[in-house]
Amino acid sequence: MTTSASETYAMARRVARLESIAKLLLRYGLVVAIGWIGAMKATHYEAVGIQPLIAHSPLLSWGYSVWSVDHFTMIIGATELIIVALLAVRPWFPRASALGSLGAICMFLTTLSFILTTPGWEPSLGGFPALSGGVGEFLIKDFVLLGASIWTLADSLRIAYSLPADARSSF
Repeated sequence: MTTSASETYAMARRVARLESIAKLLLRYGLVVAIGWIGAMKATHYEAVGIQPLIAHSPLLSWGYSVWSVDHFTMIIGATELIIVALLAVRPWFPRASALGSLGAICMFLTTLSFILTTPGWEPSLGGFPALSGGVGEFLIKDFVLLGASIWTLADSLRIAYSLPADARSSF
C-alpha cells in the first residue's frame, strides 16, 4: 500500500499538531502538578504527611534541626512554587525556564532518593521490589515527572539558544 504525497503531508500535519498539544500538556501539566504539591506544603496535613520522608533523608533531615516541621515544609513548598513560576515563563524567558527545569530535576532526584532512604518496601509481599502504598506508590510517579523536567530543560535551552528542532538524538 502506497500513500500519496498529500496523504503523507496531511498525516505529518496531524502528528505535528498532536506533538504541539503534547508539549503544552507536558510543560503546563508539570507546572500544575508541582504547583499543587507546593501549595499543599502550606498545610499542617502535608507537613505531617511528608515528615517521615524528610526525617529519613540524608539530604533534607538537617532542616528539622533548624526549623519546625511546618516551617521547613513551607520553605520546601515556597521553593517548589518558585520552580513552577520559572517553568511557566518559558515563552517569554526561556533561560529562566531552564533554571526552573534544573530546579525540578533536582527536586525529583531528591524525592526519588526517598525510595532508598525511607522504609517503604512492603514486607507482606516479600520486601524489595514491592513498594508500599505509603511511600513507594506515592513516589514512583516522580520518574515520569523527572523525565518531563528533563524534557522541559531541553526545550527551554533549545529556544534560549535558537537551536534547530530537528537536531534529534539518534537513540
